Parts: sequence; C-alpha cells; structure tokens
Amino acid sequence: MRQSLKKYAVVLAVTLSAMAGGDAFAAIKKEPNDKKSMTVTATAYNSVKGQTDDDPWTAAWNNRLRPGDKIIAVSRDLEKHGLTNGTKVKIEGLPGTYTVRDRMNKRYTNRIDVWMEKDIKQARSWGKKKLKIIWDHEK
Repeated sequence: MRQSLKKYAVVLAVTLSAMAGGDAFAAIKKEPNDKKSMTVTATAYNSVKGQTDDDPWTAAWNNRLRPGDKIIAVSRDLEKHGLTNGTKVKIEGLPGTYTVRDRMNKRYTNRIDVWMEKDIKQARSWGKKKLKIIWDHEK
C-alpha cells in the first residue's frame, strides 16, 4: 500500500508540473569554482508591444535595456537559486555572458527568455529549446 501511494505521488507531481509547463525534476548541479548549473527551457523575447508591458525598454527591476546588451529574463522559481537581478549567466550554445535583468510571468517555471531586442524574426527562429545555464553561486 505504501509503495503504491509513493508511485501515485510521483505521477501526480510529474503531471501537475507538466500541466504548469515545468520540470518536476530540474536539478541544480555544482560546477567547479563555486558555480551552479541546470538545464532549463529557453525561449526568446523582444522589446515590442504585445511581448512586454507599457515600456518595452524597461525591465522588471526597473533596469533600462540598451541595444547590444546581453539580457535574459528568468522564471520566478529560478530566483530562489540565485538567478536574480544582475546575476551573470553563461548559456550553452551562445557566446558571451548574459545578465539577468528581467523576470517572466509567474505562470512559467524552469525557464529563461533571451532578449533579442526588436528582432522578432530572430526570436521566432530561436524557438524553444532545452539547454544548460551556468552562474555564480554568489553575485
């Protein structure tokens, strides 16, 4: 009986997570030099009406976005792991270092959104992918 309840609980957790768009088993891994890593779903967004609020060039923590900046938004569940305003992040498959400057709607989990300025075509081409991110434990 106890074992079947455990199986039921795991199935329920995975189902609820899938319905919410998250990953019930997202694991934070320790990397060398006191860094952390995890696999997230990565999408892209633009500073255009319909994808942001009234001021598409101002991010959630009141940071002004400027052309050429390498910016990401994070789902709110990632903030508890240190991915907060100003955190530097390496993204698998992308050159350079990105800075967390924006946050996503609370309906998203285990997700980042790569800022692609006003280039909607580039954002659509990027699509949705699973990839690894690495960040410092401390800012």
